[in-house]
Amino acid sequence: MNAELKLEISDRQFGGYIFDCDGTIADTMPLHFVAWTKAMKDLGGVFPEDLFYSLGGTPATVIVGMLNQKYGLAMDPSKTVRCKEDYYLQMIPEVKPIEPVLAIARKMHGLVPLAIASGGHREIVIATLRALRIESLFTAIVCAEDYVNGKPSPDPFLKAAMLMGVAADACVVFEDTAIGIEAAKAAGMDWVLVPSVAEHVLPLPEKIINIPT
Repeated sequence: MNAELKLEISDRQFGGYIFDCDGTIADTMPLHFVAWTKAMKDLGGVFPEDLFYSLGGTPATVIVGMLNQKYGLAMDPSKTVRCKEDYYLQMIPEVKPIEPVLAIARKMHGLVPLAIASGGHREIVIATLRALRIESLFTAIVCAEDYVNGKPSPDPFLKAAMLMGVAADACVVFEDTAIGIEAAKAAGMDWVLVPSVAEHVLPLPEKIINIPT
């Protein structure tokens, strides 16, 4: 799938590049689904695969609340997320990059500021970036602990732009989910839909900006 992903060059020069982590620069979504499945088995919950992919970009504690409501469960959000993240951390050696997106980050590193803006907890995001040996590429790494309102709020991307010292309208965001694209649009930023798992995201945004490989 990574080898088939093509992102063409844009004529515009951006002042800062912001990347979501899971499913955008790191091919982690299948691992997260396995981790959720194991946690649900332990805790008596359920999380169907189609629902998992439809909630891409949603904070984990919010997901637990949605699962509780949908299936009449009473899972503790903190305990459930900790269980799921422990399973994910056990699989960290299996993390792979989404190569065409990582190639863009490597190409732009040192030319303009780069940032990660993720809905994940810092422990998980940092572990993922370190597993790929790419943490040093980024001027700023924004995680769930760094803002109040998650995607589709623009807060994660606006925080990343502030830390990079780049105006929001000079930034481009790379995202793999509709909720992430909505956040980028709300921030007044251009965006790229990374189609690595786009088949799971409905409805898809109406615009794709082409960026260099």
